Parts: sequence; C-alpha cells; structure tokens
Amino acid sequence: MSSPESERLSPGLYIVATPIGNLSDLSPRAADILARADVIAVEDSRVTAKLLGHIGVKRPMLPYHDHNADRVRPGLIERMAREAVALVSDAGTPLISDPGFKLVRDARAAGRAVTTLPGPCAAIAALTLAGLPTDRFLFLGVLPAKAKARAEAIAEVAGVRATLILYESGPRLGATLAALAEVLGEREAAVAREVSKKFEETVTGILANLAARYAEAGPKGEIVIVVGPPGIEAGPSLADADDLLAEALARLPAAKAAAEVAKATGLQKRDLYARALALKA
Repeated sequence: MSSPESERLSPGLYIVATPIGNLSDLSPRAADILARADVIAVEDSRVTAKLLGHIGVKRPMLPYHDHNADRVRPGLIERMAREAVALVSDAGTPLISDPGFKLVRDARAAGRAVTTLPGPCAAIAALTLAGLPTDRFLFLGVLPAKAKARAEAIAEVAGVRATLILYESGPRLGATLAALAEVLGEREAAVAREVSKKFEETVTGILANLAARYAEAGPKGEIVIVVGPPGIEAGPSLADADDLLAEALARLPAAKAAAEVAKATGLQKRDLYARALALKA
C-alpha cells in the first residue's frame, strides 16, 4: 500500500506559505504539498527553485505575478479541476502584499477546492519583535512613493487606534519614517529587517529619532516598519523603577528584587540587578 505522502493530491488550489529568510522555517506539511503539486504558481521561478532544491524536489513551475496574472489565471482555474495547483510567493504568506486574491476569488467562484497552509509572514513576525500593542493592528502594505500621496495615505489612518504595520525598502526608509513622524507625531515605532536571517535586526524608538537614524542611507534587506497606536505611553525607564526596587530591596535580596520588578515592568532583569546593587551601595 502506498503511503499518504506518495498519493496524488486532490485537485484544487493550495496556498503555501514559504520562509521569509531561514529555509528551515518551511513546515513539513508545506514541503509535502510542494513536492506533490502538479504545478506551482510562482512569483519568480529562480527563488522557488532554490526552495525546492532545499527539500530535494523538482516540480513544474508557472510564473504568476502582477504583470501576467489576468492572462494566466483562467488557465490555472481550468487546471484546478483536475490538478493540484500550489500558489507561493517569493517569501512569506501568499496574498499578503503579493498577487493572488483574484486567483482565490475566481477559484471559489468556479467551485474549486481551496486549501491554505499557514506559515511565515513578515508583518506578523515584525509585530512580535516590536514590543508594541498587538491586540489591534492594521496592515498598510507599501505606502505610495510620491510624497503627497504618501502623506495622504498616512493621514487616512492617523486616528486609527491600532498598531500600524507596513513594508518598505532600504532606499525609501528614511523618507517614509520622516513622513510618518510629520503626520503621526512622537509615536513609538520599530524598524525590523532581515527577520529570521543571519543579520536580523530590530531598532526601536520615537519615529523622529528613527527617521534621523536612517536619513542618510537605509539598510539592506527586507524591512518592516511597525508604529504604535496614538496615545500609547512610553514604557517605564530604569529611573521610574527605583521606587519599586527600593521597596523590593527592603524585603528581598538584590537578585530576587530585580526579578520581581522585571516581571512587573517588563524591564531587563540584568539592568535592574545592576540598579539594585547601586541603590544598596
């Protein structure tokens, strides 16, 4: 009897999330679907070929992107009636700031089965790194390149009480941060780049300070900007924690006092421990 892995996939559309950096982040289920799909709709066959090489398989690929989607889509919908069609983007979850929603819409309208395989998403990964509220967030994709249109787009969401997430490139980063600072004011923000890759970095601060940091030249790599909602207060500083530390030190050793205050404030335990030793001295 053949194993489930060797069985032919049921016809339909399979939306497959792929790694945003580290190829080991590809899930076993996603790897299995890619290995057995009859055809894979891709943004760039060179990028997907590298991923397929990582899992040791070769599959037929068909380019599907903004420039050919209207022409290619009807043929893909037809093939879904008898074949398993996998949809991938160059990195992350398809349809998130990538072409694809019309393919899903038309597949459903034609009665084709649609299955999604959840996985990496740069927007969500950056949100987890930013240290900003996560209970409500709004994904803005990529802002317009022209200054006037960009400012108008930011103004449209200025009053939204949610954390904002957007994608940006290195050369445009400084200008976008400056535009955000001008319209939104002194909000807490984070710039995350190369998430899950070797040179992953997340820099936090007030929008104006981040704009100044990246004014001359933006960093290389994939970049996500995360901006806190209006009215968010900055987190406590070490100086703010002195009263809490003093109270805790009256009944606990320095290490335990630092641990207690770290849990209450979110500040780093090692920094609080050094502060506690200074207070005791």
